[in-house]
Amino acid sequence: MTEDAPLAYRMRPRSIDEFIGQEHIVSKGKLLERSLLQDRLSSLIFFGPPGTGKSALAHVIKEVTNSRFESLNAVTSQVKDIRRVTQKAEKILATSRERTILFIDEIHRFNRSQQDALLPVTEEGIIILIGTTTHNPYFYIIPPLLSRAQIYKFYPLKREDLSKILENALQNKERGLGTKKIQFDPEAKEHIIEYSGGDARKALNALEVAALTTLPDEEGVIRIDLRVAIDAIQERPLLYDREDDHYDTISAFIKSMRGSDPDATLYWLAKMVKSGEDPRFVARRILIAASEDVGNADPRALVVASATLSAVEFLGLPEAVIPLAQAAIYVATSPKSNATYLGIKQAMEDIEEKGILEVPKHLRDSSYKGAKRLGHGVGYKYPHDYPGHFVKQDYLPEERIYYRPADLGYEKKIKEYLEEIKKII
Repeated sequence: MTEDAPLAYRMRPRSIDEFIGQEHIVSKGKLLERSLLQDRLSSLIFFGPPGTGKSALAHVIKEVTNSRFESLNAVTSQVKDIRRVTQKAEKILATSRERTILFIDEIHRFNRSQQDALLPVTEEGIIILIGTTTHNPYFYIIPPLLSRAQIYKFYPLKREDLSKILENALQNKERGLGTKKIQFDPEAKEHIIEYSGGDARKALNALEVAALTTLPDEEGVIRIDLRVAIDAIQERPLLYDREDDHYDTISAFIKSMRGSDPDATLYWLAKMVKSGEDPRFVARRILIAASEDVGNADPRALVVASATLSAVEFLGLPEAVIPLAQAAIYVATSPKSNATYLGIKQAMEDIEEKGILEVPKHLRDSSYKGAKRLGHGVGYKYPHDYPGHFVKQDYLPEERIYYRPADLGYEKKIKEYLEEIKKII
């Protein structure tokens, strides 16, 4: 390791004891810690945001295991590279009984054929696979490969973890900045921790930039104050994985509208807009919520949502965020009823499970010549010819109840109307 290597690389932990964070994975007594102690490792997939320790933990395993360690980068490797490594691993296992760990960074970039090439060697135990990815593996890695590995999710590092990592870098004389006289103001430290977004690499890079670009004072001390820290790291990283965070955030947005929380609704909307989400996608979800979760409790919600979809198409961002927010708040603050959704769902399930009912003859089309001779339309009662524009007659060959209106908003009036006409003989 050279002094020219980045600080984040130099400070990479060399043992479990040096590893900071992700206690749910590496703390004493956990499965992975026990597996390392007994040198009985199985294939592993680490996934989570950048700078949370995925590759670092893989290299800790490299240092503590008795197995051979090979690595491939999914960006540059091909099937032939996988076969070269695995064939070598098979020969070594046959001759010396030594197993091989194959570390693949950014494994989500492997296509189906590349992942298929890993299946037999992981199944037979020829290699122990360790794959790292910033993407949700359930969207990117084939199920047979996932079933052969332990899946570990890494989370953004906590403030206290980042504080320890920065302090270690400042004090370590062999690999860190310990040979320099550095005064690291608490406000500067807090700023770097806050703006690193749980990313140790980003925090260490900011510390290194601050230390290397700040001239020592007359006493030879490099003083990293808040102004220097702001120059070193100015923007928070916005973590938004196109599959994982995309689905999780839209789910939170929909559930916040359904739960009548306008503040949470606006927050998740803001996150999606700031992350570059397609505003038309967001508008479509509001439209669905207006019908599924509000329904006839306030029929105007669907009108507002429909108008918003048109406005978004016409305006585009950034202005489109205003009607999006208006429509989302309207849906969130409307009375709720899913009676329409449940009704059509039950009707469709009945058709699938019980088959199609025939249309009663008196409801059939009688507009064409000869329809009357078939009995079509005979006996049909035209509701507008009766008091209250309603008359009792059968509209299904057998009684079925699908729509059960709620006692909220306009749907309460619908319920009262339906109950009133039931009294008519």
